[in-house]
Amino acid sequence: MNILDIIGPVMVGPSSSHTAGAARIGQITRKLFGEEVTEAKIYLHGSFLATGKGHGTDRALVAGLMGLNVDDRRIPDSFELAAERGMKFEFGAVNLQNGHPNSVKLEVSGASGRKLEVVGISVGGGRVRISEIDGLRADFSGEAPTLVVFNEDKPGCVVRVSLKLGLAGINIATMQVYRDARGGHAVMVIEVDQKVPDDCIKDLESENGIEKVTYLCMED
Repeated sequence: MNILDIIGPVMVGPSSSHTAGAARIGQITRKLFGEEVTEAKIYLHGSFLATGKGHGTDRALVAGLMGLNVDDRRIPDSFELAAERGMKFEFGAVNLQNGHPNSVKLEVSGASGRKLEVVGISVGGGRVRISEIDGLRADFSGEAPTLVVFNEDKPGCVVRVSLKLGLAGINIATMQVYRDARGGHAVMVIEVDQKVPDDCIKDLESENGIEKVTYLCMED
């Protein structure tokens, strides 16, 4: 049992799952996106949809997308803060097949034209899991430095990525590999023990068969 299971996280309430967890999902999405979110479409599922408004889930998600921490006292005022920053957002409902009750689908875009789609789950005690990125399966918490590597599903990609990380002195803690179809698009979700230097990320991005590398480190 984790201490968060007993006392919960340091947060702006009222709910560790519906408020702190929602803010955390938004914050991780912002980190994965790598730039300021200028527009967000937020689709709530299950309990997030049914009771989220009363728990401040909507405001917490918007706060997280602006990079606010779960204990930031500005969370209740996130709508107004977003308006000041010029960030547009809208809410809707979604029925995620076999989705966890506390789930949300986020579609974000930025000034560069980049877009990102994330499905996040709040599992309780302020802890979350990211279950989907840009339509491909994933499963990570964001608590450790994490690389999300989009690649062509062909032989050698996993080996080359692992080798480059090893040569850079990066130890892999966990690795998950998913694909949409044989020979199609795939994703590696790699949790590591050390922060990954920028030059290592650029080296991975230049590798044959690698389509995109997204790096998440909540300590940055």
